[in-house]
Amino acid sequence: MYKLVKGRFGYAVRVVGGTQARWARQKLSSRGEQEAVGRVVVPIARHFTSLHNTRGALLRLPGPRYSVPKRGIGMLVARVLRGALKIRYLLLGGSIAGGSALAKTYEQWKEALPDTKFLEDLLPSQEDLDSVRASLISYRDKIKDSIPEFSLDPKLWEAGEEGYSQIAGWFKERLDDAIQAAEEDKKSGSSIFSDGEILTLSGGVRAPAPLAKDFSPDLKQHALSFTSMGSSSEKEREKADNIREKYESLQEELMQVQLKYQREIERLEKDNKELRKSLMLRAGDKVARKKVKKSLIDMYSEVLDELCDYDSSYDTQDHLPRVVVVGDQSSGKTSVLEMVAQARIFPRGAGEMMTRAPVMVTLSEGPYHIASFKDSTREFDLTKESELAELRKEVELRMRNSVRNGRTVSQEVISMTVRGPGLQRMVLVDLPGIISTVTTDMAADTREAIRSISQQYMSNPNAIILCIQDGSVDAERSNVTDLVSQMDPQGKRTIFVLTKVDLAEENLANPDRIRKILAGKLFPMRALGYFAVVTGRGNQEDSIQAIKDYEESFFSSSKIFKGGVINSHQCTTRNLSFAVSERFWKMVRDTVEQQADAFKATRFNLETEWKNNFPRTRELDRDELFEKARGDILDEVVNLSQVSPKQWEDVLSKKMWEKMATYIFENIYLPAAQATSSGTFNTTADIRLKQWADQMLPRRCVEVGWETLQDEFRKFIERAKNSKDHDTIFDNLKACVVDEAMRRHAWEDKAADVLRVIQLNALEDRSVSDKQQWDAACHFLEESVKEKLTATETTLREMVGPGTREQWLYWTYPTEDQKRRATVRAELEKLLATDYNHKNTLTYDEVTAVRKNTQNSGVEVDNEFIREMWHPVYRRHFLRRALAKAYDCRKAFYAYHQGLEGELGVECNDVVLFWRIQQMFKITANALRQQVMNREARRLEKEIKEVLEEFGCDQEKKEQLLTGRRVLLAEELKRVRQIQEKLEEFIHALNAEK
Repeated sequence: MYKLVKGRFGYAVRVVGGTQARWARQKLSSRGEQEAVGRVVVPIARHFTSLHNTRGALLRLPGPRYSVPKRGIGMLVARVLRGALKIRYLLLGGSIAGGSALAKTYEQWKEALPDTKFLEDLLPSQEDLDSVRASLISYRDKIKDSIPEFSLDPKLWEAGEEGYSQIAGWFKERLDDAIQAAEEDKKSGSSIFSDGEILTLSGGVRAPAPLAKDFSPDLKQHALSFTSMGSSSEKEREKADNIREKYESLQEELMQVQLKYQREIERLEKDNKELRKSLMLRAGDKVARKKVKKSLIDMYSEVLDELCDYDSSYDTQDHLPRVVVVGDQSSGKTSVLEMVAQARIFPRGAGEMMTRAPVMVTLSEGPYHIASFKDSTREFDLTKESELAELRKEVELRMRNSVRNGRTVSQEVISMTVRGPGLQRMVLVDLPGIISTVTTDMAADTREAIRSISQQYMSNPNAIILCIQDGSVDAERSNVTDLVSQMDPQGKRTIFVLTKVDLAEENLANPDRIRKILAGKLFPMRALGYFAVVTGRGNQEDSIQAIKDYEESFFSSSKIFKGGVINSHQCTTRNLSFAVSERFWKMVRDTVEQQADAFKATRFNLETEWKNNFPRTRELDRDELFEKARGDILDEVVNLSQVSPKQWEDVLSKKMWEKMATYIFENIYLPAAQATSSGTFNTTADIRLKQWADQMLPRRCVEVGWETLQDEFRKFIERAKNSKDHDTIFDNLKACVVDEAMRRHAWEDKAADVLRVIQLNALEDRSVSDKQQWDAACHFLEESVKEKLTATETTLREMVGPGTREQWLYWTYPTEDQKRRATVRAELEKLLATDYNHKNTLTYDEVTAVRKNTQNSGVEVDNEFIREMWHPVYRRHFLRRALAKAYDCRKAFYAYHQGLEGELGVECNDVVLFWRIQQMFKITANALRQQVMNREARRLEKEIKEVLEEFGCDQEKKEQLLTGRRVLLAEELKRVRQIQEKLEEFIHALNAEK
């Protein structure tokens, strides 16, 4: 504004208002540029104000009038430039619109083309063509490399190509005849060829075609070579027969040596068993060293038992070695395990599933052949058939008990230990047999459950898989081999066992099939070793020794063994047990320290989590927490004895009045108060009090005593929750224990009979001996009447609705029914006002009068409606009258004591009645207090102890009541420490044995 800028066409000025416009004109005029002012300032200057009116001449700006400048050459040039720029925008917009239209047209044309997707299914893809081309090239290179380079015989090359072709054709056609002729000539001693003649296929002779050179010597040489070849093959066949005969004789001799060696081993082992037994029973240092060796497997078994009882979430880290016995159902798994354990310890069934849960058998050395379960102290003597039968029944019972909720198999492990002299030390787990069909008496998921259990145990990378295959059935029907090949594809921890080889020899016509099985060439799986065993003759009554004798006799006379199909070390369960035990201990020695390190790391992580989350709390597991809760609950029972006798009696009296006040007013006091004389009042009260004391009073008092005991005990429990050191983890357990004990507790039956006698004697007394008792009775009557009067007025208020005060203050209004009740109440109150001592019932005339009065007020009601309103209205009137009488009797003790009530016009029968009831309550409360403190509290303590004992033995109950991360973490930490300690103890003993 203050700087005037001069452009090509004049000064450019922007002004606001008339003052600035005049200033601009003055500035330009002072410069002597009047013409510029006339041409520029006037059209550009604009007045931005709403106060002036350009129409009026008075508000017109003073000053000279200026003409509007005309457009010159500059404006023309500007318009031309503006038009040129518009052409640019038109071209740009046209190109964009044209491109869009062209793309749309192309899309429409593309959609109109026919669909050619069907050719993709007919023509091969580019990848397939490249693959075929690459395979052809590789095949060409392979053939090219396989054809050896050769050169022709120079003599044949000299004969020319034609002669070579003739000789080649003749040689191909007559090769067999030449060999036969050479053999015949050898026998007759004549030459093979005669002066240019050769044998034809028909036996005639013909002359060969003329050649450039005579090749008879060369052909004769070739024929002789073929003859020598034929004779050498014959010699080789004879040599092979001789070798075969020698091999069979050596095999027979080897078998005899093997049998002799086996018998010698059995004799030595029998002597060794007796020696072991005597050594184990002998005291001394040698026994101690022997116990270290014997207890190794027991120590290892304890570690496995701990892991079996541990939480399932830890299974992923349980990589300790086991021998897992898997196989199809009825394939002989259990029989193999029994042969290894040298006892018939498992139940049997013909074609029925018997193994319903994993059975972990720990084999250990011992002086006696015995078996025992992990959770039992009983030992079964395996040399006695009666105890063997009991053991089999116990195993079957445990299997059936482990199956719950309609399932067929269970994951619960049954752990047992078998000890005996000469047993190979190892841990075997017998799993349910794999099935292919689910029968109607099985659960629907039985097949999947069995496979899941088998996979869970075989997934352990250190588990030794003992794959049992039935040799009497077709190999194609095997299910276990596919499962084992999936879990151990390399066969680094699998031992294959072919059972029922005796039946396989009878059923299989081709023994080569067994050879392929035991060589690992038939099944799609690999194994460390292959064994053939015989575990029985189909008779369940056979003993282990009889089965061993049969197995030995079978392999000694078997064609499979004689024919060299299998080696001697691949036969018998004895060799199998040796091999499995050796592999088991090798796996244990290689992996046990790694597992101990894994448990150390887990223990460190758990301890760190505990320190971070529960820094000032002891690590108490579920059992320790339960014992602490047991002590707290028993302490609260002991606290019951700290309640004073007066407190017990006050609580009992108060609760008895709360339970019986309604009955006393409705059935005793109100009927007696309708009497017109004092004698009638007392008679009616005596009759009703005696009926009450004979029938329901003692029983109700016992109930009151029991409820009071419960309430007081629960108060102690709740009071303990408010203490500073209260632990909320025990709340559920304490509440459940108390509820169960209260549910079981029952008051002594004779208590009601004792109370009945006491109460009848107390109610017979009508004499108030002193003024203090009189005042107490008056106060008791007043308080009782006031309490009932308050409740009655509340009921009436709800029936008739809010009054005028409530309507004005709280904006509440009565309903139509409440208005009718209010009208009836007013009429009834008028009736009671006219007759102060009205009876508790309405006559028919009174009901009719009330109904007519309400009709006159415009309210229609029936007789039942009036009687319904009469009861609360009369009750209030009666209670007000009784309260007034109680006030009058406060000072009437001396009149009552002197017998002057009638003369003074004061009737105090109400006070005497309530004094009798009050005294009865006091005596009853005293008796109940003694019963509670001397008998029921102790019986309750005994029942609480019984409940705690039952809950302490019920692990599921403790898991249900003691929950939370704190409990789970403490449980896990305790179990990991136990496992680590047992592992370290086992490793120390193992290193000592080395």
